[in-house]
Formats: sequence, C-alpha cells, structure tokens
Amino acid sequence: MVRLDYYYVLGVSRGATDEAIKKAYRKLVFEYHPDRNPGSKEAEAKIREINAAYEIIGDADARKNYDRLNWGDEVRDDVVDVSVILEEMEKKLFDEGRKELFAVLIRNVARIKEELALIRERTVAQQGYDSFKEEVVQERGAEVMSELTTAEMDGRLKRLVDVATQMMVTQGVVGKHDESGIGALRGRLRERFREGRLHGFASALELLYERR
Repeated sequence: MVRLDYYYVLGVSRGATDEAIKKAYRKLVFEYHPDRNPGSKEAEAKIREINAAYEIIGDADARKNYDRLNWGDEVRDDVVDVSVILEEMEKKLFDEGRKELFAVLIRNVARIKEELALIRERTVAQQGYDSFKEEVVQERGAEVMSELTTAEMDGRLKRLVDVATQMMVTQGVVGKHDESGIGALRGRLRERFREGRLHGFASALELLYERR
C-alpha cells in the first residue's frame, strides 16, 4: 500500500483554493455515487477514498496540518510496509515538537540560563562535577513542560495528532473500526511529539551550555 496523495485523489493541485477543492469533490461524488454505479465495488472503493481525502483537505485547519505533516512530493512506490509509513510519521511529529520547544526557549535566554544553573546544580550533586548530563536535562524538561507550553500550543498538538491519526488509518496502519487500536495509535503519536518537545528543550539549553 503506497501513501495516498489527497490532492491527487480529488484531482486538484496543492495550490487549489477551498472552492476548487469543494467543486472537485462534488463532481467526483456525483460521478462515483452508488446510485449511478449500482453494484460497482470499484465505485464504492473510490467513494471511500474521495471522502477520506475531502475530510482532510476540505477542512482548512486539517488541510494546513496535512500539508505540514505530508512526507513531501517524492513518493517511494516500493514502500508497502505500513510500519515504515508509521515510522516516518512519528519522525515528523517528533521534529515538529522539537522545533516548537526550541523556538519557545531560544527567545527566552534568561530562562535558559536559569534552567542551566539548576541543572548544573543537580548534576554536580549527582556526580561531583559539571557536565551536560542528558538524563538530568530530560528530567528537568519533563518537570517544566507545562510551564513552557500554552493552551494554544497544546491545541495545535491535538490537531496535528488528529490529522496524523486519520492519515494513518487511511493508510491501513490500523483498522478504521478498531477504536482501541486508533486510541493507542493516537497516544503513540502524541508521545512522539512530547518526546520531540523534550529534545527541543535539551537542544536549546545545550546551545548555551558552558562547562565549569
């Protein structure tokens, strides 16, 4: 199973307007409607594909997130393993989380210095000398994550994960009626984003870290 390009499914370009997407969707639904194609398994499959595509790129916010999470224009036709598709999505979400927290902290140098001072104190207490100890940094990042993130950021996280989950269901990573599997998938994707945030925290601190 190769990755679907929702724009291709609806026969529109990535720069298509919302109205153009809506018109394309209506045209395709009319063409492949069961009433016009009685008993056609091909038409049934096509309608499901069309609806899945429109559910994402027919919604302005979902479309933005789809574009952000999309794996690029170069589709590898030989990729048939859904685990590879899931791994690519997890990497993308991890990177989104990393860039988000890094951007937040890098604009607040004073906070970075405060965090480095506390981390240095804990590190020296643990091992007797200063170093950029990843374990201590990650622990501190988890402690203060709620302070560094806003409701708006968490809302963005939810939207990204929702769209990513829908994309994975469409690709057959989990069955569309498997509620337990979908819930587990959503949690896994959310966790990857959270891990990315922690990495962004560490990256911002490491940028200004000086051993003493």
